[in-house]
Amino acid sequence: MPNMKTTHLSINMLNAKHNPSSHPTNMNTLHSLISLFLFSCFLSLVLSFSPPQTHFPKQCLDEQRAHLLQLQHHLYYAPNFTFSSKFDLWDVNTDCCSWEGVTCDAYGHVVGIDLSNKNLSGSFHSMFDLHHLQHLNLAGNNFNTTLFSYGFNKLQNLTHLNLSSSCFHGQIPMKISHLTRLVSLDLSYQDNCYWRNGYHYYLPRLKLEKPNFKTLIKNSRLLTELYLDSVDISTQSTKSCKTASLVLSNLHVLSLSNCGLKGPLCSSLSRLSFLSKLILDGNPISYLPSNFLVNSSHLVSLSLRSCNLNGHFPTGILLLPKIQSIDISVNEFLNGQLPEFSSNNSLQSLSLSYTNFSGKLPESIGNLKFLTDLDLYGCNFFGPIPSSIANLSHLVNLELRGNMLSGSIHSSLFTLPSLKTLYLGENQLVGKIDEFPNASSSLIQELSIGNNYLTGPIPNSILQLPSLERLYIESNSFSSMKLDMFVQLKNLRDLTLFNTSLLIESDNRSLTFPQLERLSLRSCNLTEFPEFIRRQDKLGSLDLSHNHIHGFVPNWLWKSKLSWVDLSFNMIDFPKQLPLSDANFSFPMLKELYLASCNISSFPEFIKTQDKLVDLDLSNNHIYGVVPNWLWKSSLSRVNLSFNVIDFPKQLPLSDLNFSFSMLRELSMESCNISSFPEFLKSQENLEYLKLSNNKISGAIPNWVWKKSLRYLLLANNHLSSLDQLLPNQSSTSSQDSFYFNASYNNLSGPIPNWLCNMSQLSTFYASYNNFNGPIPNCLCNMSQLSGFDASYNNLSGSIPNCLDNMSQLGTFDVSYNNLSGPIPNCLGNMSALSWLGLQGNNFSGMIPKFSKATQLQFLKVSENRLEGKLPRSLAKCTQLMVLDVGSNMINDTFPFWLEKLT
Repeated sequence: MPNMKTTHLSINMLNAKHNPSSHPTNMNTLHSLISLFLFSCFLSLVLSFSPPQTHFPKQCLDEQRAHLLQLQHHLYYAPNFTFSSKFDLWDVNTDCCSWEGVTCDAYGHVVGIDLSNKNLSGSFHSMFDLHHLQHLNLAGNNFNTTLFSYGFNKLQNLTHLNLSSSCFHGQIPMKISHLTRLVSLDLSYQDNCYWRNGYHYYLPRLKLEKPNFKTLIKNSRLLTELYLDSVDISTQSTKSCKTASLVLSNLHVLSLSNCGLKGPLCSSLSRLSFLSKLILDGNPISYLPSNFLVNSSHLVSLSLRSCNLNGHFPTGILLLPKIQSIDISVNEFLNGQLPEFSSNNSLQSLSLSYTNFSGKLPESIGNLKFLTDLDLYGCNFFGPIPSSIANLSHLVNLELRGNMLSGSIHSSLFTLPSLKTLYLGENQLVGKIDEFPNASSSLIQELSIGNNYLTGPIPNSILQLPSLERLYIESNSFSSMKLDMFVQLKNLRDLTLFNTSLLIESDNRSLTFPQLERLSLRSCNLTEFPEFIRRQDKLGSLDLSHNHIHGFVPNWLWKSKLSWVDLSFNMIDFPKQLPLSDANFSFPMLKELYLASCNISSFPEFIKTQDKLVDLDLSNNHIYGVVPNWLWKSSLSRVNLSFNVIDFPKQLPLSDLNFSFSMLRELSMESCNISSFPEFLKSQENLEYLKLSNNKISGAIPNWVWKKSLRYLLLANNHLSSLDQLLPNQSSTSSQDSFYFNASYNNLSGPIPNWLCNMSQLSTFYASYNNFNGPIPNCLCNMSQLSGFDASYNNLSGSIPNCLDNMSQLGTFDVSYNNLSGPIPNCLGNMSALSWLGLQGNNFSGMIPKFSKATQLQFLKVSENRLEGKLPRSLAKCTQLMVLDVGSNMINDTFPFWLEKLT
């Protein structure tokens, strides 16, 4: 037929050529036939080359259906890793291509599976027999297993793989590197899954070792999105940056937060010409290469939060043509200033909180017409708040707390049409806030102006904000406020007025006050419990601390929803019995209770009912006697009993099925007249902070005190005599975090034990005023994490090891008043982090070494030795030096006027 049409067409063309009279009609017919022919050819090409479309009729193939049913058979629901029920999402009586989470092509092949966020566990081996699969999403489940046994290499058509936040752990399998068509790979945030299921410590992680990062991505040149957040790639972290920039030339999104990446970042990241989103939060990158990303014209979003950055942030990044979001917060040593912004800037969100950015806020900030979020909390900005901020009509959140901003608060800030949160507290703002128009149409929900120097009355306009839910106006110099002025804020949920001159009328019981969820009246000179609290039935958090309240705590104070209460620093007491049998009285289930310095003489009996208590502070009272067993709620995590005279029963009823002892993380019992280590500490395997200073504990420090979880151990000012030998399985004490140890003012004797050097995370060792003798251990030089060493006022002898400059973190080194001798080693002058050096009261001889690299030195004490020669002129480089004590030596030098430039 095609040939016949072609012949017919040719004849018509010939006829048209020899018959001029019929030419117009024939030409129209000819054009129609040509168009029809070309359309037929085009349609044939489209049908032959286009993939089957999902909107065509389709029916599940039996083979595909069998694999899906097998998958359903091996999966089950497991919230909190506990079997709940079998996976029964799919109706076996319907076509499998219509099942939830299943996508098929026109031929009935399964090309997509999305079973995300269903709390699933079990196995999914049968999924790898679905060879046409292109999209696989198992994110947000609870598999809690490794990936080794799964046949990812069978899915050669896979383009999108998402296994994020599903509790996978262990090595990422080599088989994933065989997926050459991958466009998007997401293995991120497995730790979020464990957090979601209540596991908060020592979380297993996915890791990249064999294969390494380079091997994983070498065949994935089509990747445009790579998410490996919280995957441990620390073993090759210095290479991963360069590898990604060389292999993944099509990358649009790179997200590697909390991966153990160490800096500096490679400058070749700028070669990723399509890069639009870069997330590297929580990696110790330290510093950025010069001109970092300043030519990345496609960059839309950059996040380098908490990367330990220092140096100067490249200003050019803030001016990139397409940049919309920048978060470089929580980098306290990162310097920078805000540039002049042009009117075509695209920034929508800028977070610089907890950085060292400084200078004045530029007036051109008003050019950021798309800005919705500006967070400058805890920086060093100064000067007035630019009036041009009033031009930012899309601004929703403005956070300027914790700076040094001065001048007045212009009332135009309150009239921004989209503004919902306005935080101006903790600055140096002064003067009166003027009334502002249209308060009734404002969207402001949260307002913080506390901790400034504001004066005058609170503007009525603020008290008319209809959406206001949180108000913080504490610690200013406002004229006296009456409690009833806040009555008109009908949506108020959170009110903080501490350190305020507050007038509460005696008939405040009748106030129709908004139903608060959080109330802080700390340091408001209250003399009694405010009666209006009787009607605050939604109150969850209450702070009445640091007032002059006295007498019994009334029963009506204990609102049923309370979870956080602070009554510290009041002269209060509790009735012997609470009306727990009264049907109208429901005692709250508190989580945090603070009763420090309340003149309490016994453990409050109502704590017996508090089975959800997490934090308990009864410190600095007059409690005397044995701690009752009922105090140790199984929910307790932090307990402070310091400054009471207490004791413990010889045995706790650990065998009693009705008694479940607390698994504490913090325990403070300083100045409690305790004479021995409480035996119950043996069971405290999660303990992180243990504070037993200023007691009467004697004898050896038992080895069971050294918990693996410990981060702080404070034993100062006791009668301790020795350190027990550390057991081999305890040598990694505090393996996850730094460890602070203070046993000063005891009777510890013998040499400083070498096993301390096995505690690789020991950051601080304070043992002054003891009886240690012998040399300073040479193995100390291997302790790279040590930041403080104080063994002053002991009987140490020998010389200082000449290798201390290996300890790059050491900031304090004090061995004053021992019997040390020999020269002061030159290595001390090479320690860049050293700020305190105490060597006085020994027998050191020779000259004071050069301090060419110890430029952070603030205190240098070398008096009462046998030093000679001249002061090293390199001390002039120590620009932070505040104390220089070289007396009682044989130094022959003139007064060091050359130090006068030091500030």
